Amino acid sequence: MYHRNCVASHTIRQPLQVYSSTTASRLLIKIMASSQKSLGKGSPAPGPVPKDHIRLYSMRFCPFAQRTRLVLIAKGIEHEIINVNLKDKPDWFLKKNPLGLVPTLETPTGQVIYESPITCEYLDEVYPKKKLLPSDPFERAQQRMLLEHYSKVTPYFYKIPVAKAKGEDVSALEAELKEKFTQFNEILLNKKTKFFGGDSITMIDYMMWPWFERLEMMGLKHCLDGTPQLKKWTEHMLEDPAVKAAMFSTDTYKVFYKSYMEGKPDYDYGL
Repeated sequence: MYHRNCVASHTIRQPLQVYSSTTASRLLIKIMASSQKSLGKGSPAPGPVPKDHIRLYSMRFCPFAQRTRLVLIAKGIEHEIINVNLKDKPDWFLKKNPLGLVPTLETPTGQVIYESPITCEYLDEVYPKKKLLPSDPFERAQQRMLLEHYSKVTPYFYKIPVAKAKGEDVSALEAELKEKFTQFNEILLNKKTKFFGGDSITMIDYMMWPWFERLEMMGLKHCLDGTPQLKKWTEHMLEDPAVKAAMFSTDTYKVFYKSYMEGKPDYDYGL
């Protein structure tokens, strides 16, 4: 599916630009004109990042880049988005990030930051309004440890659909994923809170969310059966304005994923 930090990414009509006026005012977001279609090899390099903004190099369907988009939206940070064709990366993008990964941030002074957890922590530090990370050092450490545990879960979201496409038996893999979900369900059960950081959304929730948004597309929604607290968490997440603004429909994901699996990812699907 989408590899770590989306080395092969996508672009779709930026959901960031289709807020209702109520949501836009609530989030206090002023988004610069963002590139819609993904820019590939041979495309002209974008100009300097506008003053008082930050630029995100992204791919519309990448769950790792979605983490950073969620933080930008939730914190009301003025930003623009440049979508990148990850199968045919522009030379100018590789000069900014030799790894060719999204998400990648760029500041007006030309500073470049990449890797999804690093970009999100950077944004939380540089834009202190509406902090998403806890102020207590131990609580911050707990979130980072939980994220490390979660990093062992995300491979299943790729391995299972790929194995299914090959006609392989995925029952053992699904059983392992259900066990992982049970562990996260226990965490919520013990905390007795709506979210993993408390009764309001914090960074760890946004870091985990993108893959849960894709469960139905991957045919894995049934793996939440038997984990009522975790299922309730997904329902609470779907009520969040930032989540609503950054998400795509299951049908849209299915079309993109089909093109991805066929080796011809349609990064611009829906534009």
